[in-house]
Amino acid sequence: MSFHGDHTPDYLRGVRRVLVGVVAVVLVAIFLVWRIDNVRVEQLRVSLIDRFVPSFEWTLKPLAAAAGLVSDFRSYARVYAQNEELRRELLRMQGWREAALQLEQKNAQLLALNNVRLNPRLTFVTGEVMADSGSPFRHSVMVNVGRGDGVADGAAVVDGRGLVGRVAGVGERSARVILLTDSSSRVPATVRPSGQRAILAGDNRATPTLDLLEQPDEIRPGDRVVTSGDGGLLPPEILIGQVVAGPDGRLRVLPAAQYRRLDFVRVIRQQPVAAVEGPGGLIGPLVDAGPEAPAGGRGR
Repeated sequence: MSFHGDHTPDYLRGVRRVLVGVVAVVLVAIFLVWRIDNVRVEQLRVSLIDRFVPSFEWTLKPLAAAAGLVSDFRSYARVYAQNEELRRELLRMQGWREAALQLEQKNAQLLALNNVRLNPRLTFVTGEVMADSGSPFRHSVMVNVGRGDGVADGAAVVDGRGLVGRVAGVGERSARVILLTDSSSRVPATVRPSGQRAILAGDNRATPTLDLLEQPDEIRPGDRVVTSGDGGLLPPEILIGQVVAGPDGRLRVLPAAQYRRLDFVRVIRQQPVAAVEGPGGLIGPLVDAGPEAPAGGRGR
């Protein structure tokens, strides 16, 4: 049998097939060796690792360096994005700072123009919350200030954000504070900017209700609610919270006070107004107008 010159056998294809088959068999064998749970196979795996891994250590270093480079690039991208966000936040804060400075200047000008004086009768004492009622039907806390610190029954209690409640029961060194959410709490309030008067009534929920509103249609969610000062028990213009729409359709108030982190509170002390006894108490002391002028018709 003779071979023609233009029909030579393709030995290279056969070699490739053999090599592919050998590699496939080796990979399957390695897979099976690594999956078999046996003591002897485990010793064989350890021996193979000790024999071949050090030989390929030079190939692992470039791979580790490339992986570190990719990780550093990702970290750089995250840092760049955070930097851009901080720059935008800084621009917004600068705008708020300018607005705050303008409002502060305007407020100082208005105070100077109207000759406004702050109420000197209002002082406060800071107390620590010792315990709460621990009952779902009674929302109150105990503070470690009392009658000896000038605390009076019915005094307003605030934290760093707004009104917490009022004092209901005073001892010599402690007092009980009824929170705004308690079912027995009733606070006269004013809704801003409409100026409507209402009663903030607690019902053992996180958001007390607004009752006795004259025109509820003028109230919008987000309106500020402050104390009205009616009755003289609580000082006026203490922030209570903002109006929200309750799931039952009623207008409620989200308190500004942080009840979950209520560690320290301030009890506002009001100096009592001097009682007027008789008609003469309404007339102040006479102002000295200088040397007396000669009274006409006297001594003649």
